[in-house]
Amino acid sequence: MVSLTIDGKDISVAKGSTILDAAAQLGITIPTLCWLKKVSPTGACRVCAVEVEGVDRPMTACNTPVKEGIKVTTQSEKLSRIRQKIMELMLVNHPLDCPVCDAGGECDLQNSCYGLGASRQEYSALLERREIRYNWPLIESDPNRCILCEKCVKVDHEVVGCDAIAVVNRGEATIIDTIDGKPLNCEFCGNCVGACPTGTLISKPFKFRGRPWAFTVTKSVCAFCSTGCQIEYHTRNGRVERVTSDDDNFNSGNLCINGRFGYSYINSSDRLTQPLVRGEKVDWNAAMGTAATGLKEIVANYGPDAVAGFGSPRVTNEESYLFQKLFRNALGSGNIDSEARLGFAQAQKALRERLGLRGASATIDAIDRAGAILVFGCDLNAEATGIEYRVIKAATKNDAKLVLANMRDVKLKKFANSHLKYRPGSELALINALTRVVLDEGLQDNDFASARIANLAELTAALGTVSVADAAAAVGLSEAELRAAARLLGKKKSVAVLFGADLMRSSGADEAVNALANLAIVLGALGKETGGLFPVYEKTNIRGLLDMGVAPDMLPGYAAPAVAGKDLWQIVEGIEQGSVKALYLLGCDPVASFPEGERIRAALGKLELLIVQDPFPGESAKQAHIVLPSSVAAEKSGTFTTIDGRVQSIAKAANPPGEAREDWDILTELCNRLTGESRPASPASIMAEITALVPGYGADVVLPAGFPSAGPVSLAVSKDVRPVQSQQAPLLLAGAILYHSGTTTTWSKNNLEIVPAGYVEIHPDDAARLGVSDGSSLRISAGAVSVNAPARVSGKVQAGLLFAPSHFRAMNVNALLGKGAGVVPVKVEKA
Repeated sequence: MVSLTIDGKDISVAKGSTILDAAAQLGITIPTLCWLKKVSPTGACRVCAVEVEGVDRPMTACNTPVKEGIKVTTQSEKLSRIRQKIMELMLVNHPLDCPVCDAGGECDLQNSCYGLGASRQEYSALLERREIRYNWPLIESDPNRCILCEKCVKVDHEVVGCDAIAVVNRGEATIIDTIDGKPLNCEFCGNCVGACPTGTLISKPFKFRGRPWAFTVTKSVCAFCSTGCQIEYHTRNGRVERVTSDDDNFNSGNLCINGRFGYSYINSSDRLTQPLVRGEKVDWNAAMGTAATGLKEIVANYGPDAVAGFGSPRVTNEESYLFQKLFRNALGSGNIDSEARLGFAQAQKALRERLGLRGASATIDAIDRAGAILVFGCDLNAEATGIEYRVIKAATKNDAKLVLANMRDVKLKKFANSHLKYRPGSELALINALTRVVLDEGLQDNDFASARIANLAELTAALGTVSVADAAAAVGLSEAELRAAARLLGKKKSVAVLFGADLMRSSGADEAVNALANLAIVLGALGKETGGLFPVYEKTNIRGLLDMGVAPDMLPGYAAPAVAGKDLWQIVEGIEQGSVKALYLLGCDPVASFPEGERIRAALGKLELLIVQDPFPGESAKQAHIVLPSSVAAEKSGTFTTIDGRVQSIAKAANPPGEAREDWDILTELCNRLTGESRPASPASIMAEITALVPGYGADVVLPAGFPSAGPVSLAVSKDVRPVQSQQAPLLLAGAILYHSGTTTTWSKNNLEIVPAGYVEIHPDDAARLGVSDGSSLRISAGAVSVNAPARVSGKVQAGLLFAPSHFRAMNVNALLGKGAGVVPVKVEKA
């Protein structure tokens, strides 16, 4: 600790703290303009000047470290004059175009001038206007307004890890620009816009939409990935016109492209606005009457097992709860499932049965302080960007060792100490080999292992049959690479283990998830304040969906039903065989987003009743007998649950378009019509019902992790730990990309401005063999299904592996996939 005096007050602070940090602990405010809590200080603006006794010039408080015994003065007439002059000099080259500047009313430069009394300008200069960058997508840059605070550069480099912009040129020519001077090509997260204290960097979609005080600001939660970033909707005249995030919230104000710009899907002209019955527009009474009558008739004629439903991780907990209640209580059917069946549900089941985990073992901020991190089978940049920011923070600011295991080169490779680029299908072999090395070399957390693992000897014996050399060969790596990676993870005070879609949807995913849990426990990742085990998913409320019982084998709170219903694929088979006559789709489009999409399309055509409740006219809605237009997250109240168990309230910021209604409202009326009751409902009353059934639940709570607080756990020891043989090439991997989230953002013109259509990444060697180049058309076939897409030649994929984004309905690469497999053998041709 270091002791010092500030404005006559004594304080002791940690070594390495700045004068600004120390002053803040005393409640003393020092004005700043370039300082930003979440990045390293620059000291560029000099507004935070303070006097240090014995030093003949003012010092900048934001980047001056404390020293033992110093005496600091933060307020004096001299400092006031200095700060005023600094502001006046800053305005010499700043255009006073406040009346037309988009930052007007929320400009830090304006506020600083006012607060520091810089009310007149005694200096002048010949202004040389610099080119405004109108040719950047989504973001406009006016270097004439720039004060060179470098906040945007710091956020870009230190938080996002993108390195898209930099300070270029020297002297009077200095500006913030792309390094090569070409149009901006980055992640378009807009965090630089959020950090800019002036109108230099602005959101192009928000430009001239209105002054900030003209908008209603509603605090809510991002409706895209399962990170659960906290946001504010800015609405005017019934439209969401922008999304921001405050630096003081859980995600430190950091958003991705979907969180900041994806809101434009809300205002899409393609939104459903009126109920439809067999393609004809009707009023709600007719639509609900037809739906209720149709469901009753099918139950009466064929029994409750003839009706089924698919839910969605896009709707709230309250709506998922009502959906399962409608089926179980009003219809008597347990045939309900969702896309969780494609990977997350099985992974969660393995963790729940083995470790008592329903999601992550710790909140995601525990990643920040981990000593080592393993990211396995997951492109965090695409699946959960907010979590990736935390991994980058741990690796760059806290020196965490990062091991990345992925079939492709993903963004985190640039931060990784080890990149294990494994062959498709070899996940289990790689995990078991890493665990064997940890145990062989004594890299396990001995204190944790001895106290918390009941059958370590059994696992050690089973893995004793694993040849690390053979496993390395099967995986496509050297034994030295595997051992080096294990050493990076071993003997750390805390370890974070994250995994995503590539692992959850791999061949033999159950065994692989159990094996990864073994590795996490052996490393001592669970049960500590830092680190943890984190399953990652691309969509918002995947955990809440399962917590609410939208699954055939689980009631709300994971109680077992008396009789399990049909799961997703059993429902599809039941439709094909004629035993399932009615299907209710709540906020999902299985034709466009599930594997075997063409099979599902054909199955939907056999139904006597297909009800689609959705905000958009997707592929499945084209075959619907009844379409019920619903709302999106910004148009409703309720809660979402993150993968790490934070139950967060969302607030209604806008009304649904036309006659569209909130999902909980639609479900409540339909349930009442089916049961003959007239029970009113609201999100609050529904949550009260949930709270009585699901332990720990409520609005704005953090659910307990579930990992036993004391006592040993038994590791899942597979009877067969031999390496899984890699599949035969060519193989297609379909998955998420950063610039979209599910199919939702393909209704967002902002996202489509960056990536408007699908493509196929192909290794240069494979491209050469086929005689294709960038932009050439490829035909990818699996069985009787084929899709065409432009080629994107890339060394990010390994030879024999193709990658295609799964978001685009027109391309519908999901139709090529088989159930329970994220990777599928395909035939590749030049189209």
